[in-house]
Amino acid sequence: MTFSFTVLGCNAAIPANNRNLSAHLLNADERLFLIDCGEGTQFQLRKFHISLQRIRHILISHLHGDHFFGLIGLLNSMHLLGRKEDLHVYGPPMLQEIIRIQLEVSMTILNYHLHFHSLMMEDYNLLFDDAKLSLHSFPLKHTIPTCGFVFREKNPPRKILHPRSFAYCSDTGYFEQMTPWISGVSLLYHEATFMQSLAKAANDKLHSTAAEAATIASKAGVKKLMVGHFSARYEDLEPLLQEAMAVFPETILAEEGKEFNM
Repeated sequence: MTFSFTVLGCNAAIPANNRNLSAHLLNADERLFLIDCGEGTQFQLRKFHISLQRIRHILISHLHGDHFFGLIGLLNSMHLLGRKEDLHVYGPPMLQEIIRIQLEVSMTILNYHLHFHSLMMEDYNLLFDDAKLSLHSFPLKHTIPTCGFVFREKNPPRKILHPRSFAYCSDTGYFEQMTPWISGVSLLYHEATFMQSLAKAANDKLHSTAAEAATIASKAGVKKLMVGHFSARYEDLEPLLQEAMAVFPETILAEEGKEFNM
């Protein structure tokens, strides 16, 4: 059973330094979950040879533009390419009305059925559950209501000794309350917008530093940490990696197009 994570965009706020905006793909037994959909996501999907039509679920963590401005374009491209399969979109309640207005003003009637699922932004909630996988959302600490997501494998193949799991936390300030929800995951993706030298800016904007992301990983007992959502001010990301590794050695950088197999 495939259980892998691919970064499509890892920059914060604006595309810069040859880095694109937030978008990520989890492949759980060839079921594709798109996590966030910043501007340009469909170009990244094509660049890395990922079929738009294989995506069955789209998760939008919050309504800052760098996390969802690419959604309507992706939905429309799926329509124009003749999609017939149902699509499930999970997001903040207002997102449903945003999509409705965009489709209405463009006089677009989708060829496929779009199921919208409103996230409960303040609680730990089950979003998806079947014989092989569970998916929960949980609240983060940001300037607007924001959710993280955690995927946990069930009944793994015999050659896999332990069920695999993945947690996604972007955007958020330092928030220890999340640690029970992400405890022990195989891979944690956690935003690291700033370095510790800009801790005040991180705190003011409710983002995290690389050191804070690593501290969360350590407290949650995760196996591996991937830091991403980098400020455009950082052209060279190596210092952020070194800052995180000083706290949590099992840290890697988000690299666009690279598939991480768990």
